[in-house]
Order: sequence, then C-alpha cells, then structure tokens
Amino acid sequence: MPSARQMAADNPELAAAVQRSRRLLHRRALVAAAASAVPVPGLDWAVDAALLSRLLPQINSQFGLTPEQLDQLDPKKREQVQKAVTLVGSVLIGKFITKELVLRATRTVGLRLTTKQLAKYVPLAGQAVAATVGYATLRYLGEQHLRDCVQVVQQAQLRLPAPAGRS
Repeated sequence: MPSARQMAADNPELAAAVQRSRRLLHRRALVAAAASAVPVPGLDWAVDAALLSRLLPQINSQFGLTPEQLDQLDPKKREQVQKAVTLVGSVLIGKFITKELVLRATRTVGLRLTTKQLAKYVPLAGQAVAATVGYATLRYLGEQHLRDCVQVVQQAQLRLPAPAGRS
C-alpha cells in the first residue's frame, strides 16, 4: 500500500499538506511514546485518545476537510467530497472528532494497545517496548488517516486551503 507521500507525489500542494501533517503526527507520536512508558494503568490510552482527538482535526484542516471548511463549499462540491469520503470508508473526515470516533478508529489496533499495556509493567525493557508500540500505534493511525485524506482530496478534486501563515 503506498504511503500518503507517494500518493501525493504528483501534486506539490498536496505533497506539502502531507508533509505538514506528518510533522504534526511525528510530534504527537513522540508524546504518545513518552506517555506509554509511564507505568500508570490507563494513562497511555487516555493520552492517545486526547492526542488523536486534537490531531485528526488539525490534519483534516490541512486538506480542507473539517466540517467548517466543508460547509463553505458549494453544494455540488460538498456532495462530491461526501461521496469520496464514503468510498474511502473514513469515519474521521468531515466530522467533529469525538471520543467515540477516536475509540472506533483505535479498535483497529486494539491488540497493539493491549500489548503496550502489558509490556509497560516489565521494568525498563517493557517500558521501552510500550513506548515503541505507543509511537508506532499513533503513527499507524495517523498515516492511515493521511492516506484517507489524500484519497478524498484526489477523488473529489478538492482545492486545498492556503497553509496557515500564507494567504
């Protein structure tokens, strides 16, 4: 399966949006890794959910896929985007990100999260494994969401918003 970067390679604006989103994702995944290493039951799950509930709308905004941005589109273009979202099968594009949506997305990596919980109780090595799995889990979910966003933008032929700081 191609990465979001590979999927966007032929469109410089789309590739730039992927790059900005991947920087956000990397920073949040590092925080998730740090939280995963702390041997407090449930802390990492809470941190992961909080990080994702803030990260996913930021990624959506890079692609013009927040509810607010979609509301500003003309009805025909909005319908194209909704069809593309349905084809991609994403529950996280064009929606207000809630805890329920985040939990639905994390079910796909439930085994990894359970392994992370168990591993953190093995001194040192277990905490390192838990941190690695925490980082990888958030990166996996974020990369999947990035691919979904790229597919929706490409299928709907959506014009990307100007990056923050530029007009």
